[in-house]
Amino acid sequence: MEHFDFGLDFYRGRKVLITGHTGFKGTWMCVLLYMLGAQVTGYALEPPTEPSVFALSGIADKIRSVVGDVRDLAHLRRVFDETQPEVVIHMAAQPIVRESYKNPVYTYEVNVMGTVNVLECVRTCSSVRSFVNVTTDKVYRNREWEWGYRENEELNGYDPYSNSKSCSELVTECYKNSFFSVRQDARSTKGEDSAETAAPAAAISTARAGNVIGGGDFAVDRIVPDCVRAVLSGREILVRNPYSTRPYQHVLEPVAVYLMLAAAQYRAPETAGNYNVGPDETDCYTTGELVTLFCDSWNLATGERAAWKDGYDGGPHEASFLKLDCSKLKKTFGWKPVWTVEQAIEMIVEWTLAYRDGQDICRVMTEQIRKFLG
Repeated sequence: MEHFDFGLDFYRGRKVLITGHTGFKGTWMCVLLYMLGAQVTGYALEPPTEPSVFALSGIADKIRSVVGDVRDLAHLRRVFDETQPEVVIHMAAQPIVRESYKNPVYTYEVNVMGTVNVLECVRTCSSVRSFVNVTTDKVYRNREWEWGYRENEELNGYDPYSNSKSCSELVTECYKNSFFSVRQDARSTKGEDSAETAAPAAAISTARAGNVIGGGDFAVDRIVPDCVRAVLSGREILVRNPYSTRPYQHVLEPVAVYLMLAAAQYRAPETAGNYNVGPDETDCYTTGELVTLFCDSWNLATGERAAWKDGYDGGPHEASFLKLDCSKLKKTFGWKPVWTVEQAIEMIVEWTLAYRDGQDICRVMTEQIRKFLG
């Protein structure tokens, strides 16, 4: 199989700052960047789960890991000043829909004001040339229609998590228009070198990813971690909403795209923009279908008999049908997904068995990254 070239050789020796690096996606990104030879600084709270893929990977010993809260502008600014990053990837977030119903104020503080603070640091740090804000497919006003949402659709997430991410998108667009757009008329009247009119050099994109799955996700209220916890304890898997349709993809799919976007717009700022990152339509599955795939793969690998049951609990509103149209990403960069959902599930089972058997998790992650990149 011919693999897509993400252009990641760009990162050798580059200074990269990642917010939210102790989370699930952040850890996979740190391991990948370390393999690429980047100089990585991470800024985040302590890992959000116990156990955590961040601790299991051992990546903290190979990068600069700063414990910090994106709501703390003064501390964040000091880290930017010390690091002088060239590329910034913003992934710090409160990412769980059900948690956002329980703690909406905290969710908005982190997801909206956290974005403001990161953008303030990007605006005032002259070394930054490329910034990517990672959001979600849930930023769109979900009309439950059958076709995929495009980047020009209305942003209006329903629940506090989704809505806060819509707000994060709007904040990013506002900063981009207000502070990162060169005003030719002002430059012509005040001179090319005017400090008042010269725009910051950073190119800015947002990336709206579909549901991400992969080895090492221990979060609550997510379907694959629920599956893993159940099979490791010998329990039947309880699926609270088996008929909801989602664009599932392995974690390396969006992580590689985030890095591709950041590298591409560093070289060619005109490629910056808003991009959907999701699987092909054939890989949009209902939750029940995804769990069946997991059970089949687990049973094949272990000889056990994992099974699931419908556990709908009438919980808070969550979208029942959601797809993405990724035509823009494909047309602009010639990108295409690397792994199918079936392959992603196989990688999850492989990772989980390695974790269960006490194997070297860093080695497993590194090998899976090599398989993915080809």
